[in-house]
Amino acid sequence: MTAAGTGTTRALDRSATFYVAGHRGLAGSAIWRRLEASGFGSLVGRAHDELDLTDRDATFAFFREVHPRYVVLAAAKVGGILANDTYPHDFLSENLRIQVNVMDAAAEVGVERLLFLGSSCIYPKFSPQPITEDALLTGQLEPTNDAYAIAKIAGILQVQAVRRQHGLAWISAMPTNLYGPGDDFSQFGSHVLPALIRRYDDAVRGGASVVTNWGSGTPRREFLFVDDLAAACLHLLDHYDGPQHVNVGTGSDVTIQELAALVARASGYEGQTQWDNSRPDGTPQKLLDVSRLLALGWRARVGLEEGIGATIEWFRARDYMRADDQPGGLR
Repeated sequence: MTAAGTGTTRALDRSATFYVAGHRGLAGSAIWRRLEASGFGSLVGRAHDELDLTDRDATFAFFREVHPRYVVLAAAKVGGILANDTYPHDFLSENLRIQVNVMDAAAEVGVERLLFLGSSCIYPKFSPQPITEDALLTGQLEPTNDAYAIAKIAGILQVQAVRRQHGLAWISAMPTNLYGPGDDFSQFGSHVLPALIRRYDDAVRGGASVVTNWGSGTPRREFLFVDDLAAACLHLLDHYDGPQHVNVGTGSDVTIQELAALVARASGYEGQTQWDNSRPDGTPQKLLDVSRLLALGWRARVGLEEGIGATIEWFRARDYMRADDQPGGLR
C-alpha cells in the first residue's frame, strides 16, 4: 500500500476483513454484492438493530472487536425532498453522529482504507454545470436539503483531516442521484425516480387515467444505477489515493419530464401526466463533471432506460415495498 496522497494505490487484499456500514441500504447492499462477486471473503455487516452507529460506545466496541482492514461508510439517514425539508435537524444530527463515530473508531484501530460515500447535494444550488469537485463550498446550498448536505460536507472534511493527521489512505466518493434494487419506494421517504416508479405503477394497477407529478418537470437530473456506483467504489479503492473527493456519475442528464415519460413507458402506463407547479422543483440542474473518474479508467455502463426497467421489475416482485411510510430511514 502506498502512502496517503500519492494519487494511486495497489488493489485491495481480497482476503482482508472488510466492513460495509449500511450494507442493507440501497448503496451498501450493491457494494456488498460487488465485493462478494470480486472475491472478498471476509465481509462484515451489521443491521441497525444489531449495531446503532449513533451509539458511540457501541461503535467503538464493534471496531475494537472486528478490527477491519477496510471500510466503506455507506450508512446514512436518507430521504427525499419532503423528508429532508421537514426533518432537517434529524438528518443533520443523525448523519453527523454516524460519520463521526465510525471514522473516529476506524482511526483508533488504524483502518487502512476507508471510503466515505457522500452525495452530490453537497454542491451549491447554482453551481456551473457540469459540477466539478472544486465547486464545493463556493456558494449557497439548496435550502430543502442543506442540513443533510452540511453533514456530508463534514464527512469529506473529516476524511481529509484524518489523512493529514494520521496519514491513512482514506477517500471520499460523491455519487449523483442513485436508483435501483433496494431503493426506498415509500411515499414520504423516496427520491424522485423511485417515487415516479411507484406512482406510475399504482396508476397502472388502479387503472388511473391521470398521474400528477410534483413541480414543473423542467429541472434536469443525472441518474446512476446503483450497481454502477458499487463498481466505481471498488475501482476507486483499488486505484485511487488522494484527498480530493471524486464525483461518481454518468456525465449526462435528463429533465424530470423526460424521466417521467421513461418511467411511464416502462410501467405500461398509457394515461395523461400533469404537473403541480405549486410544489418545489429544487435545484434547477445538477450534472456532475466526471472527468476525474474517467481519467482513473472507470465509466458507467448501465443506461437509464435499462436501469429503470430492471428497477421496476425488482419493485413489482416485492409488493411489501408498498407499505407506508417512514420519514427517511437509516441505510
